Amino acid sequence: MELRKLEYRVVTDGLIFPEGPIAMADGSVLVVEIKGTRLIRVQPDGSKEVIAHLGGGPNGAAIGPDGACYVANNGGFHWITEDNQGVKGYNRPHGRAADYTGGGIQRVDLETGEVTALYTHCDGVPINGPNDIIFDAQGDMWFTDHGKTYNRVMDCGVLYHAAADGSWIRQAAFPLMTPNGCALSPDEKTFYVSETETGRLWQWPILAANEQGKRELGKKAWPSPNGGTMLGQATGYQRFDSMALEANGNICVATLVTGGITVFSPEGEKLEYWQGPEPFCTNICFGGPDMKTAWITISGHGLLVAVDWPRAGLPLLHQRN
Repeated sequence: MELRKLEYRVVTDGLIFPEGPIAMADGSVLVVEIKGTRLIRVQPDGSKEVIAHLGGGPNGAAIGPDGACYVANNGGFHWITEDNQGVKGYNRPHGRAADYTGGGIQRVDLETGEVTALYTHCDGVPINGPNDIIFDAQGDMWFTDHGKTYNRVMDCGVLYHAAADGSWIRQAAFPLMTPNGCALSPDEKTFYVSETETGRLWQWPILAANEQGKRELGKKAWPSPNGGTMLGQATGYQRFDSMALEANGNICVATLVTGGITVFSPEGEKLEYWQGPEPFCTNICFGGPDMKTAWITISGHGLLVAVDWPRAGLPLLHQRN
């Protein structure tokens, strides 16, 4: 595995634990603030505009087939603020918020800022801590429920599959241990999920739609706990966060503790590790005219940074249209 250093430029600072970057066609980047509980638009010159106040803990975001922004809201964390690397006000999450009432999926109208709650339960079971979200070519969403850790309890995690209009939701994979990032391969035949605490990267084949028109994950029998295949794992004590794919199918996983980006091939080979500036290197997305700009959230210090990436990223659904 090749070790590299992230050579980045700061697009903006002063964000309150940013996550879920989305590169927009106009050159701006949307981010959520988990601690700030807002959806923010960052312009190329670094200026910021508040689009919506979301409450809870907005964690991941994606543009849906209707052009709205869909947010995976984890319901909120308890926060510790301390000094780190000479910078005051370094934020890090620690457990469940005192005022936590549950997680869910929200739809945000980017023109008006109107926020609509779509899902808080699946078959009567509460959604505890949605983390990341992505849309497939059918216009349906997939999102991870990381769960919450509190007292001596840790929720089992889930991968959910749901309609963008709020009409149906179902469990796609269970159990997972703190599932975080999720992504689809370029041909949409493989689904990927990263787990935070285990530092594992899982994959499942996506089967043809069933009689109800819903796509299914192909699952293996025991001993796989969730029916998936482990594609790769972190090196030493690292924790995995969210991810984005390159156009060639490589999986770029934001990596905590050491703070950087781990790049896996579709076959599971660990190709590169890009060392970032702090432990909470939480998410990555691609954009720009040639899809070779990587926007990365450096959350503890509240930064959105841009990196000239050596290969093109995979355009997400809203970027393909």
